[in-house]
Amino acid sequence: MPAVVRSYAKQKSPRTAIVVASGGLDSTVLAYWLADRGTELMLLSFDYGQRHRVELGYATEIARMMGCPHRTVDLTTFGSLVKGSALTDSQIAVPEGHYTDSSMRATIVPNRNAIMLDIAVAVAVARKTDAVAFGAHAGDHTVYPDCRPEFVENFTQSTRTANEGMLVGEFEVLAPFMDHSKTEIVRIGTSLGVPFARTWSCYRGETTHCGTCGTCVERREAFSQNGIADPTTYAEGS
Repeated sequence: MPAVVRSYAKQKSPRTAIVVASGGLDSTVLAYWLADRGTELMLLSFDYGQRHRVELGYATEIARMMGCPHRTVDLTTFGSLVKGSALTDSQIAVPEGHYTDSSMRATIVPNRNAIMLDIAVAVAVARKTDAVAFGAHAGDHTVYPDCRPEFVENFTQSTRTANEGMLVGEFEVLAPFMDHSKTEIVRIGTSLGVPFARTWSCYRGETTHCGTCGTCVERREAFSQNGIADPTTYAEGS
């Protein structure tokens, strides 16, 4: 069994949880990890007009494979209002290089995780669900402010205040991979039988992973560092 998530391993798993599921590697491993611990899941995805919206089809397929309910929330109006990110503005190129490079700041969508989590929390309150979870990991900290431990801590407190009297028990906002690298997440996912070939990482959002953008580079590196065959098809010559 691979190293378990340090910040969460000793806690009791939630009975039910809503996973913010992009269709990517991290959120898919998270869903399998929670399911393996006996948590009943709902997967919630978001269409914010991202150029790599091909990922949403992968989220749908993962939910089908897991037998989980899945819904996609339409945030395309939001996406049209936050131009200036390579993910929502076709005039801005997706940067190449490593995922942790400062150039990846071009892919920041302001307040994206906070908005998605807020909606997930609202759904959780309505459904009397114990927790929401998202796949932030250690590699995100350098670039994305809403993937850092202090964000999760403050967001959780805000959630409990905003929904006082309506939450189930000690409602949690979970980011159990917060201290883990992508390499560790791939190792965990391998032990759980995650179908990595049915996940999507590339920010360019074409029909095949480009192999050179930050998310592709990190994906390739994670498999290589584990000595695990990468099932991903990359563009020829990348």
